[in-house]
Amino acid sequence: MDFTLWDIVRNLLIGLQWTLLLSLVAFVCGGIAGLLLLIARIGENRYLRGLARGYIELFQGTPLLMQLFMVFFGIALFGIDVSAWMAAAIALTLFTSAFLAEIWRGCVESIPDGQWEASGSLAMTRLEQLRHVILPQAMRIAIAPTVGFSVQVVKGTAVTSIIGFTELTKTGGMLANATFEPFLTYGLVAVGYFILCYPLSLSARYLERRLHAPA
Repeated sequence: MDFTLWDIVRNLLIGLQWTLLLSLVAFVCGGIAGLLLLIARIGENRYLRGLARGYIELFQGTPLLMQLFMVFFGIALFGIDVSAWMAAAIALTLFTSAFLAEIWRGCVESIPDGQWEASGSLAMTRLEQLRHVILPQAMRIAIAPTVGFSVQVVKGTAVTSIIGFTELTKTGGMLANATFEPFLTYGLVAVGYFILCYPLSLSARYLERRLHAPA
């Protein structure tokens, strides 16, 4: 079968859509889980703090590829049939949540202790202090590094091709084998990732300057 340039581009655009969707799912779900981890990590319960710290160190200290394999093959050990899409979404969510929780913890800890003391003097609970006083200030600092980390999430989706999830990299590999045009195909794959990542990088740098967040 002969492939025209348009055929290659059209198929890569489909893969690009799946890459974008997986990135959004991982970032949104990872953000929700990361917020819960953050609350546990800086909370008063030392057992929850220990569990959250262990979770973060585990997923920060191991390769994403290994995490992907553990999810994909580990769930199957319990007799549950998991698709490549579901395994990729779960693994990337776990990976993203660990990094976001640690990014946000650093932002929360950059808030002066006086803010905690002042809100504590108003008889606020720990959660009320976080919600009404600390997090609104920390969010301003956290926006730029959070947007910057989203680039890593997008690029991390490429690893999911190893378990058969047909995102941009997997689509490019199949097209390269079918067309015998690896340079052209992977060049277009690189362009696709650039289209997704470059605006995010620019946004992170802009927000960093705009909000005067630390580098």
